[in-house]
Parts: sequence; C-alpha cells; structure tokens
Amino acid sequence: MGVVRTGAPAKAPRSHREPHWLDSILIGDCVAELEKLPAASVDVVFADPPYNLQLESELVRPDQSKVDAVDDDWDKFQSFAAYDDFTRAWLLACRRVLKPDGTLWVIGSYHNIYRVGAILQDLGFWILNDIVWRKANPMPNFRGRRFTNAHETMLWASRSQDAKGYTFNYEALKKANDDVQMRSDWYMPICTGAERLKDGAGKKTHPTQKPEALLHRVLMSSTKPGDVVLDPFFGTGTTGAVAKRLGRRFVGVERDRTYAAAALERIAAIEPTPAEALETVRPKRAEPRVAFGTLVEAGLVPAGTILTDVKGRHRAVVRADGTLAVDAEAGSIHKMGARVQGLDACNGWTFWHVDKAGAREPIDVYRAVVRREMAAAG
Repeated sequence: MGVVRTGAPAKAPRSHREPHWLDSILIGDCVAELEKLPAASVDVVFADPPYNLQLESELVRPDQSKVDAVDDDWDKFQSFAAYDDFTRAWLLACRRVLKPDGTLWVIGSYHNIYRVGAILQDLGFWILNDIVWRKANPMPNFRGRRFTNAHETMLWASRSQDAKGYTFNYEALKKANDDVQMRSDWYMPICTGAERLKDGAGKKTHPTQKPEALLHRVLMSSTKPGDVVLDPFFGTGTTGAVAKRLGRRFVGVERDRTYAAAALERIAAIEPTPAEALETVRPKRAEPRVAFGTLVEAGLVPAGTILTDVKGRHRAVVRADGTLAVDAEAGSIHKMGARVQGLDACNGWTFWHVDKAGAREPIDVYRAVVRREMAAAG
C-alpha cells in the first residue's frame, strides 16, 4: 500500500501491460482479425498464403498409391481474379499493421508468386530481394510431363521504396556463411522426420508445413531480439516456434482450429535460447564513433607512445592532443598513416600498432575496449 503526503497530488503507479495479442494465435479470417491489431504494431510479416495450386485430379505415384497433395478447401479459388482480390485484401491488412521500417516476406510457387509480386508492387511495397529456396529433397514429378518442382520463391519487401532503417543482419549472415556473403539461393530440405507434425493416425497435420531452418534464416536475417513477427497464415506454427526459440515475439492468425491447437502445443514445448546466445555481429557503421584522442585521454595509448606499422618500418609519436608526429609534421592517425606510405588514404586504426611485451597490437584493439565500456554504460 502506497503512502501519499498530505496535500501532494496522488500519482497512479506506472505499469507496463503488454498487448493481449502478443505471443498468441487469433482464430478467424486473417483480414478480419488483423483489423483488431493497432496500426504500425509489427516489425516483420512472414506470409505463407494459399498457393492456388489448381489441382484438377488426384496425384498418383507409379505404384498407384495416392500422393498426399494439397487439395484442401482453403487452397481453392473460383478464378485468378478471385485469388487476386484475396491477395490484395490480406496484403493491405498486413501493410496497415507493419511499421514504417518493417519488412514483409511472402513465399509461393510458380502458381501464385508472380501474381502476388505484381500486387505487392501495385500496393506500394518495394521488393528488396527474391530468394529461391532450393529443396534438397523435392517431391518427384510422377507424371513425367514436366520438370520436377524443386524450388519455391520468397519475396522480401520493404513497406515503400523510400523506407529507411529496416533490419538486415548482413554481417551475422556472412559470418554464419563462413565469411562469404549470403546468397539469394538457399539450399535446404523440406520438412521431414520428427519435425513434421502428424496426427494419431500418422497422417501429416498440415500438408505444407515449412521447415524450421527456413524460418530460422528468415528471422535471423531481418529481425532483432524482441521484434514482433506476424504470420497471417499461421498453420501449425513454424513461425511462432522459431520466433520463440530466437527471442522474438509473434502473433499468428489461423482460421482452422485443428491447426491452431497443434501450433499451440508445439510452441509450448519450445525452449527459448538464452539471451546471451542471441547476440548478433554488429555492423561497423552501427558502432559508436570513437576518436583516437579518446584513447589518449583514457590512458590506453598515452602521449609519448611510439606507434609503428605491423612490420616496424614506420614510426610515429603520440601527442597529447591526439595527433601523431612524424618528423616535423603532425596529423590524424589516418593522415599520417597515408603520409608515411605515400598514399592518398589510410585506415589508421588498422595500420598503426603498439608494441606490447614484444608483440605488436593494432590500436583498433583499444578502440574496441572503449566501445565495450560505452555499451556497458549504455
């Protein structure tokens, strides 16, 4: 119980109440349910809409066994025009709840992705990349009348052409890819084995369940811990499961209660990754600027220190004002690094070294110390 001074205005205690829809599944039509969310409330959308496969008959293997293909009612539309109207409606609903610096992913096949892409652009979205998911184990083409469909396409788009500040963890993806830029063709298997949800009779719970590895890369590339991820076609909850594991928040929309129940059970069993393991490599441009003079002031590289290049061929003296002196000339670490080499430019942080116990360390090591201290203070 709080105590209020006589004559002093009473202040209501501050409380942070999270939106009720966070980390939940909304049951119903995605357009209607998204109207219940606040505008500009989600950071990323991952959409796996019906593909409108237009199957006209059963698919049968050469041994006459039936293929468990997608023939559910939710994938049936009267015409391309009807599918286009459906696509426009859900994209508009997603656009309303997406933050200005948010991005949208949509996955599809040749049956629908070109129509979705055109409507995306018509609505003002700006396509950043198309990603080809090349399947390691695609379903064969049993009729032998076409090429095997061995890939699906994902479109990644910002909310508009001039959208700024969207998340792209370029450095983290490059490190994860053995220091090679992550490409737009992703090779990984379809959902199989223990990851595939099945009912009591051993039948697939959902015919188009996506592999968690795919969503892992999507979320690691375009979200940060704590971001809110919307999946308007939630299915059995792959997006929610991966989001929870990676420390992201989610909201799903699903009209089929059987799928939603399976998703809830699946997500409840997920163990979140410890926060310290969710840190990603930060881009250099995102790190705070540190001047060389700061290192001098902090005594990390005190005035009078002799700096050399890594091979000890060039020397400079650190001055109290944060400049370097070479012979009768003084200037910044970059200017003097370029001067001694006869170059137009130089990165002084990596060129100049300090001799410590017989080993040379780049002065960039000490800049990193200051940045860690700044991060801890922040």
